[in-house]
Amino acid sequence: MVKNEVVLTFYGGVDEIGGNKILLKDGDTAVFLDFGMSFALRKQFFSPPLLSPKSEKSLQELGILPKLEGVYRFDEKPPAVDAIFISHGHMDHSAYLSFVKREIPVYCGETTKIILQAFGEIRRADLEFNVEGINFQTFRTGNIVKVGGLEIEPVHVDHSVPGAYGFIIHTSKGAVVYTGDFRDHGAKDEMTREFVERVKAAEPVALVCEATNMTNVHVSSEKEVEAKLNQVVSQTEGLVLAEFAYTDVDRLNSFYKTALKNNRCLAVSLRQAYLIEALASDRKLRIPRLSDEGMMIFRKSKERMYAWERQILERYPEKVVDVEQVSKRQQNMILTMSLYDLEQLVEIQPQPGSCYIFSSSEPFNEEMEIDFERLVNWLRHYGLPQYHVHVSGHITPLRLKACLKEINAEKVFPVHTENAGLFAKFMRDLKSQIAVTEKGKEYRL
Repeated sequence: MVKNEVVLTFYGGVDEIGGNKILLKDGDTAVFLDFGMSFALRKQFFSPPLLSPKSEKSLQELGILPKLEGVYRFDEKPPAVDAIFISHGHMDHSAYLSFVKREIPVYCGETTKIILQAFGEIRRADLEFNVEGINFQTFRTGNIVKVGGLEIEPVHVDHSVPGAYGFIIHTSKGAVVYTGDFRDHGAKDEMTREFVERVKAAEPVALVCEATNMTNVHVSSEKEVEAKLNQVVSQTEGLVLAEFAYTDVDRLNSFYKTALKNNRCLAVSLRQAYLIEALASDRKLRIPRLSDEGMMIFRKSKERMYAWERQILERYPEKVVDVEQVSKRQQNMILTMSLYDLEQLVEIQPQPGSCYIFSSSEPFNEEMEIDFERLVNWLRHYGLPQYHVHVSGHITPLRLKACLKEINAEKVFPVHTENAGLFAKFMRDLKSQIAVTEKGKEYRL
């Protein structure tokens, strides 16, 4: 029996953090691993909302959307891909599903489907993110998905968004593994440990591995984050303002526990409330419910309300607080507030002894640094000190090296990094062959 040729082609995630789009072909079967937006490429040409892409033609012209046949909705050719597998719900891994032919099935975890559909409802209609009509097929750890001649085994991993998976793809040449984004210092490190053990047992011929954290690494854990949050909040006499990613349920849990310990309520935005409500349908996910004691919903001062916002307000009227109520109860509140909500402070008027806790990634590009400067200006105006309490969603270099040594794949392809060369040098004493990837190049296994 002659084995098929197995080929990997990297259309994203090369020399950048995110934008992963990895094509795996085994004979006549072709699947994509993730199909995300490239933030790094996009920001070179666009600055939303005033300068936004108006068509897929401009995205392809500029190389932001790869030129592929038989993949996109806007071409008339039959599907050239059998399936797309999404590792998790972050936009740099999933957003460009917007352009994919609706005949192509999209496989993802049940939680990821919930997150993407919720985002589809709360975001404005957007060329670059639209999941309407997608043929979602969901899985959980333990399932085996058969696509053509491939068998794909999803295994959960710990990341800063729930429902994250790595994949063991059983090909005609042996196992090919894709880690997605993962870590082993979060609230569910045992999931990553299980993933590594299963990958090791599969004896992979190739491993496509995230390598985000190669410089400026901070060593911490979610338990340490919770302890630090409690330390800050317990000393704060006034209002605690907090910013963290909507999808980071570990951080949501940490802030909620901290609020209860300090006799405060956690008031979340309508956007976050809508996502919490959607995720409540996933019974395996342990997060606070909007009906729980100590949970509140912050209604900003504005006239227009979207249908999804009215839905939350009408379902939980006793949980809603506005700027006036927050202003009167500052010592009893932790209020989540993003950069784009800061004008609410004009009406809230934070009292002396208040503070701001920034609990997301530090600015990592020029555009974010400009926004961060505006945040600092607002905080300076109201006399609010800023604390940065965070833990990365990505594995640290030494822990990554230990995992790769244990797995001992024949070849390792680093992606989702701006430091592939550094990665290759750091890992050069492993038995595995390190292959620094080039965009669009075919790698035969």
